[in-house]
Amino acid sequence: MMMDTNKYKKSFSEPKLWGKIARFGKQIGSKGVYSVLLLYFAYKRTDTPRWAKNIIIGVVGYFISPIDLIPDLTPFIGYTDDLKLLAVAVGTLAAYINPAVKIQAREKLESWNLDVEGNVNLRIQ
Repeated sequence: MMMDTNKYKKSFSEPKLWGKIARFGKQIGSKGVYSVLLLYFAYKRTDTPRWAKNIIIGVVGYFISPIDLIPDLTPFIGYTDDLKLLAVAVGTLAAYINPAVKIQAREKLESWNLDVEGNVNLRIQ
């Protein structure tokens, strides 16, 4: 997976991530949001190596950024590139997505009234 992480580094921040999910969570779907959360919480782990964190910065920054291959505002297909990249990143970094990360991601989904099976009732404070 080749990506210029510096290009998306400025988009990577917790407030921007929560804002993106709050605005577009229903369009992305709970499985996409769950993938983002898995990466985010893997990034927060102190034992995740720098190279893996750089991938996460690039992928989550790409997700947050409104400027990407397929514009996010394009109906129906706007998030297909984001979701594909998220899936590849989750697969690549599976070793750093431990049970604690999965629990954190599920708890965050539940706090927003989302579930991984696809039911969405997004309420982000």
